[in-house]
Amino acid sequence: MKSFEERLTRLEEISEQIQDGSLPLENALSLFEEGVSLSKGLEKELAKIERKIELLINKPDKKEIKPEFDLFPELNEEE
Repeated sequence: MKSFEERLTRLEEISEQIQDGSLPLENALSLFEEGVSLSKGLEKELAKIERKIELLINKPDKKEIKPEFDLFPELNEEE
């Protein structure tokens, strides 16, 4: 599988070729299909990266949070 950057570069090349307007319709359509496929794949990968960044940024400090293992911890305090 090609890297994100390689696929993005290919998408840019496709865009430039289509915008040039010198391609026959059949070739332009084929490139357009390839571009749509690349675009969807890149979009999915970016969404995954964004979610990962959000998790890392919002990850609580492990030292501050103590896990509660009891279902009703307030009941144990009364004993």
